Amino acid sequence: MTKLSGATAIVGVAESDQIGRVPDKPAIMLHAEAARSALAEAGLTKDDVDGLFTAGISTLDLGEYLGIEPKVTDTTAVGGSSFVIHIAHAATAIATGRCEVALVTHGESGRSRVGMMPYPSSRDSLRGQFEAPFGLPSPVGAYAMACSRHMYEYGTTKEQLAEIAVATRKWAMLNPKAMMREPITIDDVLNSRPIAWPFNLLDCCLVTDAGGAYVMTSIERARSLKQKPVVVLGVGEGHDHAMISQMPSLTSFAARHSGRRAFEMAGVTHDDIDLAMIYDSFTYTVLLSLEELGFCGKGEGGAFVSNQRTAPGGDFPMNTSGGGLSYTHSGMYGMFAIIEAVRQVRGDYADQGIRQVQDCELAIVHGTGGVLSSAGTAILGRD
Repeated sequence: MTKLSGATAIVGVAESDQIGRVPDKPAIMLHAEAARSALAEAGLTKDDVDGLFTAGISTLDLGEYLGIEPKVTDTTAVGGSSFVIHIAHAATAIATGRCEVALVTHGESGRSRVGMMPYPSSRDSLRGQFEAPFGLPSPVGAYAMACSRHMYEYGTTKEQLAEIAVATRKWAMLNPKAMMREPITIDDVLNSRPIAWPFNLLDCCLVTDAGGAYVMTSIERARSLKQKPVVVLGVGEGHDHAMISQMPSLTSFAARHSGRRAFEMAGVTHDDIDLAMIYDSFTYTVLLSLEELGFCGKGEGGAFVSNQRTAPGGDFPMNTSGGGLSYTHSGMYGMFAIIEAVRQVRGDYADQGIRQVQDCELAIVHGTGGVLSSAGTAILGRD
């Protein structure tokens, strides 16, 4: 059996040239810009790429646009977790010799809707038949319903959810690329415009245009390239429902399995983790993920994030780019959690004071897709 842990590494990461509001570029151009920059950072070109991975568009279109004819092609698309899951798929393809250099790209014109497919509204889809007719707005209504159940079962409060938004904004204030950089308080979150109870506006992610990419290769080849390798130590993936009405439990999801598998493969413990990059489509997404990944017990997520524990200077650095809540969120955010984790592990911000997580050697990246439907977890480490 091929040993996956430690066999591959991420050797280049990049966003598209512009993120936030980009009304003059189609989504596929955001893919291309990020791909070009990530390859350049690694010291590679498109001619080195023989594995192509993405979600949201076909690799047929992407390969043609980029001029790449891959040996391995993968369009696994299960929402925002897809790009975290692609780490596992690319690592497997490289470790088994099916390809040597994997390029994983993302691009969405989530705000401007340039070159994007229309929002799905088919009446004969599952959601179109069994949820939409009853007035559930998705995704916010689905997440709000799940969150309200957590509040009922465990006493979680809106103030505890607001702690996440405030801490994440503090990190965004250190990131010049973040869309939202003004300071906010707990009261600001609680008094922001109601969206779907219990969520106010500042409990919800941004809607932006953005692209991102990362490049992977074998650990042996990685050590000969331009950047410090960031090693893939553990991965896990899974999903347990599509519609929120079919979720086995509104207070538990597939992260409990993907996280366990990633930790077991990596051979590390929760106490070893220096940085957590946790998908934050909504504040509840973060709180539930922390519980499901095992950083705290069920119902203890609110207490875990209280007192600005995850903010700069706290003892649990989390979402240090500003996350989907304040940095960027084009629709499928997982790519950007990976980019930030790689930069932190490499020490890219060493000259930027508190922005650099001190002695950051191990990072966990967790992506969520759909309506708490899918989960992808990766543990990354310094070589």
